[in-house]
Amino acid sequence: MVGDITYIPTWQGWLYLATVIDCATRKIVGWAMDDNYKTPLIISAVEMAARNLDLPDGAVFHSDRGSNYTSATFAAALRRLGIHQSVGRTGICYDNALSESVNASLKVELVHRTVYPTLRHARKDIARWIELRYNKTRLHSGLGYRTPQEVMDELLSKQVAA
Repeated sequence: MVGDITYIPTWQGWLYLATVIDCATRKIVGWAMDDNYKTPLIISAVEMAARNLDLPDGAVFHSDRGSNYTSATFAAALRRLGIHQSVGRTGICYDNALSESVNASLKVELVHRTVYPTLRHARKDIARWIELRYNKTRLHSGLGYRTPQEVMDELLSKQVAA
C-alpha cells in the first residue's frame, strides 16, 4: 500500500484528502478528508483500508517522509493494525509516484474543473469520484485497460479458487 495527502481548494478553505492505494490493483482502498492536515487524518485513511482489505501478513505501507507519516502516533497505529512502515529516501520523489499520479488524476479530472462553494460539496464530489469513477469505471493502461475493481475482483477470485 502507498499513501499520500493532497489538498483541494474550496471557498470555505482547504480540504485535505489522505489516500491509501493498493499497489497491485491501483484501487484506492482507504481515504479520509478533513479541513486539517494532522496525523488522525492519515490514520483514518489507513484504518479504512484495513477494514476494506484482508491484509496479508507482512503488509507494507509506504509514504514520503512527511512529519505526519514519520510520527510516533502514526507508527503506533500501523503496528496496531499489523502493518509494516516504509518511507522513501529524502529528496527522491519517485518513491511515491503512484500516489502522486492518483492525486494528479483527481485534480485534472475533477478538482481543477470545479469551484466548490463549501467543504461539504467538495467531500461529496471527491467521494463519488473515488468510489464510482476511479475505482469502478476509470480504465488504467497499467492494468491492461481494466478498472482497479476488476483487477481486485480477479485477484480475490483466484484466492478463493486456490
